[in-house]
Amino acid sequence: MKNFLYSMLFLLAIVGCKEEIDTSDRYVFKEETISSYLEKHPQYSEYLKLLYTVPVSVRSESTVGQLMSARGNYTCFAPTNEAIQTYLEGLVEEGLIAEPSWKAFTDEHKLDSIQKVIVYNSIIDGGDNIAAYETGAFPTTEGAEFTLPNMYDRKLSVRYDDVEDIYYVSNCPLDGTNQNIPATNGVIHAANRVINPSNNSVGHYFSTIIENKKEGYYVMAMLADACGLIDTLDLIRDEAYEELYQTGVLPEKITSVEKSSGDFYTPEHRYYGYTIFAETDEFWSSVIGKPYTDITISDIRDYLLKVNACPGAVDDENYESENNLLNQFVTYHILPERLSTDRLVNHYNERGYSLTAKNPAVPMAEYYTTMGKRRLMKIYQAGTRYSLTGKADVFLNRFPVLDNGRHGTYKELSCVPENEGVLVGVPKTDGENDVRNAVIYPIDKLLTYSDNTRDQLLRSRIRWDVAGMWPEFINNDIRLNENTDIKHLNVYIPSDNMYKYLKDVTISDDTEFDYWTGRGKGWRNYLGDEMTIRGSQDVIFKLPPVPRQGTYELRYAMQCGGIYRTMVQVYFGTDPDNLPAQGIPMDLRQGAHYRYTKGGNYVSDIGWDTDQEDDDDYNAEVDKKMRNNDFMKGCNLICSGAPGVATMMRGDELCLRRILVRQTMDPEKTYYIRFKTVLDDPATYLYMDYFEYCAKEVYDNPSAPEDIW
Repeated sequence: MKNFLYSMLFLLAIVGCKEEIDTSDRYVFKEETISSYLEKHPQYSEYLKLLYTVPVSVRSESTVGQLMSARGNYTCFAPTNEAIQTYLEGLVEEGLIAEPSWKAFTDEHKLDSIQKVIVYNSIIDGGDNIAAYETGAFPTTEGAEFTLPNMYDRKLSVRYDDVEDIYYVSNCPLDGTNQNIPATNGVIHAANRVINPSNNSVGHYFSTIIENKKEGYYVMAMLADACGLIDTLDLIRDEAYEELYQTGVLPEKITSVEKSSGDFYTPEHRYYGYTIFAETDEFWSSVIGKPYTDITISDIRDYLLKVNACPGAVDDENYESENNLLNQFVTYHILPERLSTDRLVNHYNERGYSLTAKNPAVPMAEYYTTMGKRRLMKIYQAGTRYSLTGKADVFLNRFPVLDNGRHGTYKELSCVPENEGVLVGVPKTDGENDVRNAVIYPIDKLLTYSDNTRDQLLRSRIRWDVAGMWPEFINNDIRLNENTDIKHLNVYIPSDNMYKYLKDVTISDDTEFDYWTGRGKGWRNYLGDEMTIRGSQDVIFKLPPVPRQGTYELRYAMQCGGIYRTMVQVYFGTDPDNLPAQGIPMDLRQGAHYRYTKGGNYVSDIGWDTDQEDDDDYNAEVDKKMRNNDFMKGCNLICSGAPGVATMMRGDELCLRRILVRQTMDPEKTYYIRFKTVLDDPATYLYMDYFEYCAKEVYDNPSAPEDIW
């Protein structure tokens, strides 16, 4: 009952916030619509009744059935009468109703809520521009999600059964028959089960596991509870932001100060999310030597001490402290962003990648900051052609030897056992496992922030996409959204005085904080996306932590050379209220050969020259000359433009890296960077693509110079 009430309250909150959709002025086709098709097929009669019972929203008298008669691009997973009956029988088993009939509901609100659950979960609205999903357009990665949410504001995941050739959309099997039924306003898929993903939080899910001692993630749930994390893991949505957006206090969109860039749209929601990598109960039973139900906190503490899982942590019973052994172990398993299987490592325009085949070719990695004590986690995928296993498996903290010479292939050559990393398993996305605010990935090897992991990170060049720093960009489906309608392509983040949307960013008044996903644009950007900050351009970012104390370079990568780029003063340090300036202002109009201004182009040589295929000594000399000017060529891993472009960033004179900072950094300290414009021109903008940390052990290594990739 608690589960049901939690779900219904959240559903009503979502539905209550939907704006009214009036279908009266929509053009209605004379051909077969979704509604007219369902009317002609009696196996959908119960579902059809629900469509004409359930309103589009609490603000509208129009029903969803009317919506299914109007123009649009709807994907409809239509449950059969048998599927609805099975669902009602499940409610009887849960004790919610006495018999499997709509007449068994004694509470009108409960009846309305259940009917909305069935209807809203079954429909994805593509709007005017995004085509309905036929099975050929379903996500191909196991456990990946559709790019658009359903009317319940949930993204449905897809699983595959190779043996029986069955699709599973959330918990619903689609058996290959009665699929891709065309309609003038979308496509219909016959559903053999009611789509009903859990609406619970992962905090609630863990509490239920503990209460029932359910096998799977019992030990992880017990550890999270001991560390006081359940309340945090209960968070689903920022209701204060929701109220401001729905009441119009926050603008739906703004027109850019640079008029030709058009409109940018404010995010509708501010969701929280989590990714949890959890050792299974089977793993813990094998290493502790007890049934999972008998394992205690003391057992785990003793084991972690034995294997030196958290060097430097305090072994006491203050489990909620970030310095505590148990807390550091548990929080290193949790990221504050919800990552579906196809988002663990992002792919777009790296060397050899095809948007059609979606087959990872070369190794790619994402770097995230964990919860609790801030530490780095590397999520790595090699690709089928260049991995030692021949599979596109995803690993945590894998550090193989790569063929990364100037004429190499960048494939995996070898990997010693201690650097193999932790293989990420496929998450369960059925029933209660499909929690709203998290994805739980099973792992069968101990995950720790070990001395070896820190050492290997120190010896790595750590590269991250700017938008990948912010959990809010990921939890609210802003970063790298694949949809190409204007609301997804152009995103506006309000200034802090309007609402602090990004926890780790300070946005001043009169600063226009814009983001382009870059889908289909062919821009010379890492993963295609781009930050364009306009207006007063005064922002402060909290940076990820470094793995070890040492001397690092902080690098800033961009496509330079445009006359609308800005000039900024860079500030860097540990006190966000008093950051020291770093050198002279950085002119983002500076290209390899010219400085581009509205008044004309001026010759300005930074030492760049095209690589000579047969003269690596000359190429190395060019690299050295550029570094002396605090410049570097772009990386050799990413295409200079759309996927499949032959020129890599390294070969493009407009794709450059700037060395902003070179100094000692400490993993126990938090670092910030500030960019403040020095140009009095609101039409110019601060462009950002990606950042890098590179330790002296890498960039100044006499025996193994930093690679070009």
